[in-house]
Amino acid sequence: MFNKFFGLLSTDMAIDLGTANTLVYVSRKGIVLNEPSVVAVATINGKPNVLAVGAEAKKMLGRTPDYIKAIRPLRDGVIADFEIAQEMIKYFIKHVHNRSIFTSPRIVICVPYGATAVERKAIEEAAETAGAREVFLIEEPMAAAIGAGLPVAEPRGSIVVDIGGGTTEVAVVSLGGIVLASSLRVGGDKMDEEIIDYIRKNFNLLIGESTAEKIKQEIGSAICTPESENIRMRIRGRSLIDGNPRDMDLSQKQVAEALTNPVAEIARGVKDALERTPPELVSDIIEDGIMLTGGGALLANLSSVINNISGVNVKIADSPLDCVVLGTGASLSEVTKCNAILQKAC
Repeated sequence: MFNKFFGLLSTDMAIDLGTANTLVYVSRKGIVLNEPSVVAVATINGKPNVLAVGAEAKKMLGRTPDYIKAIRPLRDGVIADFEIAQEMIKYFIKHVHNRSIFTSPRIVICVPYGATAVERKAIEEAAETAGAREVFLIEEPMAAAIGAGLPVAEPRGSIVVDIGGGTTEVAVVSLGGIVLASSLRVGGDKMDEEIIDYIRKNFNLLIGESTAEKIKQEIGSAICTPESENIRMRIRGRSLIDGNPRDMDLSQKQVAEALTNPVAEIARGVKDALERTPPELVSDIIEDGIMLTGGGALLANLSSVINNISGVNVKIADSPLDCVVLGTGASLSEVTKCNAILQKAC
C-alpha cells in the first residue's frame, strides 16, 4: 500500500544536465527550472559543505576566499566531480518538488553521444543516489532533434547540430534512431576560453569567465562583417603589465578573430557528418536544411558560416536553449514502454 501511495506522489522529471546550465522538465508542468550547473563548496575542518547551488553559486565564481570554491561538476557534458554532481542533482530534485521528503521520481537524463559507458554509469548513479526511483538515459542529439520538432520517427533524414556549453553534437537521425553522429569537445566554454586567451595575448589584460561569457553573448560573432569594427563593448580586467585594474574597448571584429578556431571546428564537424551520410538521406537534408540548437546556435552569423561551408540551408530552432530538455521531456511518455530511444534494459 505504501509503495502504491509513494508512486502516486512522485512526478516524472526530465533533466538536461548541461556543462553550463541544468534545465528540468516535469510531466504536465513543462520547464520548471533553469539554473547554472555550479556548486559553491566551503571546506571547513577538512570537510566539504555545500553553500549554494545554481545561480547563487555562479555569482561566486572568481569572487570567493580560499576556503570556498565555486565548482562546475560537469565538463564536456559528463560528470567530472561525482560527489558535487550528486549534491547538485539532489538540490534540483528537492527544489522542483518543494523539498518533499516523499519525492522519488523517475528521471530521464540526456547524455552526450560520445559519452563512455563509465561516464553514463556515473550520471545514472549520481541521479539514483540523489533520490531518483528509476533513471533512463537519452542521447543529447536525439533529444535536441525531438525538441526542435524534426520528424525523427519518419523514414526521412534530418540533421541536428546541438551546440552546448561543453560539447557540440552533430547527428543524422531517421526512423527513431541515430544514423551517424559525432561529439565534438568544443562549445560555449571553449569559446569563452578563446576570448580570454585572445585578450590576454593581444592586450595583456586578464578577464574572468563571467566577463568572457558576457562578451560572447553581447557582441560575439562567428565572422567579421562590415559593421563589426563599429560594434564595441567596454570591458574591465587586470593588467598583466602592472597588475592594476584597466578598462578597454573591444570590437566585434576582435571577438570574431578570437572565435576563429572553435567556429571552424564546428563547421568542419558538420561537413564531415554530411560527407558520411548515406545518399538517400542527403537528399532529404538538402531539402529540409540543417537545424541548429543549443546556446551556441545564438552566436551571430554562425548559421552563415555553416551554410557557406556545407552548401545547405541552415535554420535555428525556435527555442534553441530549450530544445534538449523539451525533447527529453517528450520522451517521458515512453518511459513505460520499451523504446530504443531510452537506454535502459526493459
